[in-house]
Amino acid sequence: MSDAERPQRSTGNKIVRFAIVGLANTAIDLASFFLLLKLGVSPLPANIAAWFIAVTFSFVANGFWSFERNRAIRLHDAFLRFASLGGLISLGVSSLSIALFAGIAGVWPAKIGGVVVAAVLNFLAARWSIEGRSLK
Repeated sequence: MSDAERPQRSTGNKIVRFAIVGLANTAIDLASFFLLLKLGVSPLPANIAAWFIAVTFSFVANGFWSFERNRAIRLHDAFLRFASLGGLISLGVSSLSIALFAGIAGVWPAKIGGVVVAAVLNFLAARWSIEGRSLK
């Protein structure tokens, strides 16, 4: 079935699927972060490595399940868009949160706060990077 023949998912359906992938992605991110901390990696490098593991999973899951991937966008380019925006949004927000609030609230509350703040922005970024469109 070609892209043109495939029925489009509703935005609501995409949001639900994105949220499910996001929960799994968050679990992967937090588990990786925890493991890296236990292995003695300091919080900011552990956050970057955990993010990279999670963003790779998230791209695959969202690209093939949550959104209808625009085949006109090469897979490599779609991943670069997704990872770049993810870096700016998720990694930027969570790292900033850790840098600013870990000393005050602790590493875990800072990490989780950053994850929550980035979730909505990530939906919009994922839709653009995978489907090539915004809120339409």
